[in-house]
Amino acid sequence: MPTERQLHLGLMFWATGTHAAGWRHPDARADAAYDIDLIQEVSAEAERAKFDFVFLGDRLASDPALQHSNPAQISRLEPFATATAIAAATSRIGVVVTANPTYSDPYSIARLLASLDHVSAGRAAWNLVTGADTAAAFNFGREEHWDTAKRYAWAEECLQVVRDLWDSGAGAGSGPRPLGHRGAYFSVDGPLDVARPPQGQVVLFNAGTSDQSRELSAREADIVFAGMQPTFALRQAYYADIKERAARYGRADQVTILPGLTPIVAPTTEEAVELYDLLNSLLVLDPEEEPGQLVRKGGIGEGHRRNLSSASRVFGVELRGNDLAAEVPAETLAAVSEEGALRLAEITRLTRRTVDGPRRITYGDLVHAAPSELSHTVVGNPEEVADMIQEWFEGGAADGFNIYPAYVPGSVTAFTELVVPVLQRRGLYRKDYTGNTLREHLGLPVPPRRPAP
Repeated sequence: MPTERQLHLGLMFWATGTHAAGWRHPDARADAAYDIDLIQEVSAEAERAKFDFVFLGDRLASDPALQHSNPAQISRLEPFATATAIAAATSRIGVVVTANPTYSDPYSIARLLASLDHVSAGRAAWNLVTGADTAAAFNFGREEHWDTAKRYAWAEECLQVVRDLWDSGAGAGSGPRPLGHRGAYFSVDGPLDVARPPQGQVVLFNAGTSDQSRELSAREADIVFAGMQPTFALRQAYYADIKERAARYGRADQVTILPGLTPIVAPTTEEAVELYDLLNSLLVLDPEEEPGQLVRKGGIGEGHRRNLSSASRVFGVELRGNDLAAEVPAETLAAVSEEGALRLAEITRLTRRTVDGPRRITYGDLVHAAPSELSHTVVGNPEEVADMIQEWFEGGAADGFNIYPAYVPGSVTAFTELVVPVLQRRGLYRKDYTGNTLREHLGLPVPPRRPAP
């Protein structure tokens, strides 16, 4: 019998995969970013697995430096156009688009999202990001990227205007109404020239990491993407913090917290580890003459270079000049820093290789463990992956997960065909949708139209 509380699952769609070398996997589709048929097929596959949503990220700048760390972020289709195509090929799964208010205006955002909600019959969601990408400023005629305080002040006013615009459109027997907003950043007369969205208010996503973003998430967001935390205790603390903040606004039961999860899953543990090692073997390493240099500063491309020089700095021991396939002596590993020790434990968790066992940690393992990760990775057979999901779900660390496929479409298929049935058998995850809109998937009612501001 299913438990009262059910997991929520979303698919983070990065066409070339969320592993930096995912596009190089033999079964991957390197051209997937522009193959709308494949994008629709993958979305339909997630819908067959009863996922809550497909998530479309966005960046407002390109950066060749990302080719070795996050190639999916270099080039992609505009998310609203992609979301419309996904909505046309599916009927139940939610469609999340990223829109950055720092480089847009509330009327345009409100109009696009309300239109998508109508086109999808109530399945649209807005991922609100203020952007940490300094390069975007130079694509929008600005001399600098605003600091965090200004971006959040701008975003908060923008969000309130967007909400008021959605409520200004005609709907439920009432006609459109003017807005007449005059604020610190925006002057918007209204009303919106699109009828009120089918969901009333389009579902809101936000990634809460800084104190400002956590507070915004607790007060406004329906789904919060949890930031990366190095220990399970810190993941629990993050979850509790967001729920406690939300409770102050009377909405603790209205906020769903979803960490990112990269599942490397195969029928057996050995096959899963082989797949993980294969993906890492396809990574392009950086020259050693650039020790410790960042790929770029800020934003999604941030991360130290992949080489033994960077690994030496991260682990606190000298590693340069060694063959990546060679095993690391136990005495070297015993001398690593505190941060290095945490990463050694992660290497063992992912590869099952140990400091002094029959299968030992290699120098290559240290190189691949040095860069910062965007999501938690789990490697194993279906039961092992389901165990980890259940532990976080029942242990106060997550309400579900945003699944980051290492490569497309194979990682999506592996998770939906191998792991989802296990979660369903355990009563943790639905076998069918109980509603048609994204709000219904999340157990959220359609909010009433608010009084005119």
